[in-house]
Amino acid sequence: MKQNKTEKPAFPAGRYFKYAIGEIVLVVFGILIALQINTWNLNRINKKNEKLLLKELHQEFQSNKTQFDTVKFYHNRSFQSVKYVKSKLPIDMEQVNLDSLAYHLLYMGWNYTFNPSKGVTNALMNSSTFNLISNDELRNLLIRWDDVVSDYQEEEILARNNYHNHIKPFEKKHFYYVNDYKKWLNDPRIDLTILESIEFDNYVLDRFIDLKEIVNNSDGELENVTNTIDKIIELSNPNNYD
Repeated sequence: MKQNKTEKPAFPAGRYFKYAIGEIVLVVFGILIALQINTWNLNRINKKNEKLLLKELHQEFQSNKTQFDTVKFYHNRSFQSVKYVKSKLPIDMEQVNLDSLAYHLLYMGWNYTFNPSKGVTNALMNSSTFNLISNDELRNLLIRWDDVVSDYQEEEILARNNYHNHIKPFEKKHFYYVNDYKKWLNDPRIDLTILESIEFDNYVLDRFIDLKEIVNNSDGELENVTNTIDKIIELSNPNNYD
């Protein structure tokens, strides 16, 4: 003091400032690394969960494809039978082969409906896990799936209702209604002249129209279901996300 001198601090202010900045940089850098690690870990978990969901979805739509292919097969078989009977109209009892006619009468009346499994799809759509699906095209297909199925089922439902309300009662009234086609027209109580009536013709044509709307639908619903199922199976294959 007497010498008009002051002691300099051990660490000048500039050095304190640099030290503080360095500490801040280290803290921020540490936080960024932690966030990066956390993000990476979260993405890894999400990818793992997505793959599990895709596996279940893939299996569900493979099952749906099997069912739909079976339904299409039987619809086509029924349609071929009704086309055969229609080609014989009006029936000439002196020329018609009753065994063949009975066979096709039985099979043209078989009814099938496509009722796909929706357990996994509905669970995804109604929960936050849907956000785990990273493929936008797959997400859009799943969102539209219910509408695609409903559009197709309209013709099946109309055909089924018409069959049960009108066509089936006709069959039970005039034929021997069993699962053995050889008995359909082979019973002494059956009046075979019904086969030559306009009522019989209309019965066949009614069924023909219903099945044609399903098999040869001009709006392409059947093809749309087929393409949608195939695309979902392709996009949900978990092996594509390794």
